Amino acid sequence: MPFGSFLPKEYSFFDFFEQHASTCVEGTQVLLHLLRDVGDAAAYAKTIKDIEHAGDTITHHTLETLHKTFITPLDRDEIHQLISGLDDILDLVDATGQRLVMYDIQEVTPEAHELGAVLLEAVTQVQEAVRGLRGLKYPMDVLKLCVEINRLENEGDAILRKSMARLFKESADPIYIIKWKEIYEFLENALDSCEDVANLIEGIVLEHG
Repeated sequence: MPFGSFLPKEYSFFDFFEQHASTCVEGTQVLLHLLRDVGDAAAYAKTIKDIEHAGDTITHHTLETLHKTFITPLDRDEIHQLISGLDDILDLVDATGQRLVMYDIQEVTPEAHELGAVLLEAVTQVQEAVRGLRGLKYPMDVLKLCVEINRLENEGDAILRKSMARLFKESADPIYIIKWKEIYEFLENALDSCEDVANLIEGIVLEHG
């Protein structure tokens, strides 16, 4: 019997996971629009903040449901970690957008565009991996997605190293360096959070698949 079948029919933790993964993708897509059009940064950042609030609401409902549910389809700690991990991704996407506005960034670096593109790819893979948890019909496909997310995080690390090297080599303005160093690190931390979610999903698949 699929492990998801033990959940009461009124709600499903997998619905919550998938809803939150969708907000992560949506928020990251808006962040990429912001990176391409910083002239409208404030409007884009507000949209991301609204999406982040929606994610917080999903997290709250998940944890509230967890406390009220006697039999769960996954280990209770796994449910808590997974929804919290998705929330971390979206929080960091939001933090990146807020910094771009707060620091009044007028021109986005090529490296930031690269990191943003890799982040969107990773978040999209996270969404697919989360969908694969429902019923776990194709565990090997989910594991392949997790491997790809880890590869994308490594790609992000390489871009971050390149970004930092160029930043310190080509800029003599310490304020400019501080601003961009923080923005790069928020983008990379979001990728790290994608990897954390992938590692958690991999553990769930190996345990239940």
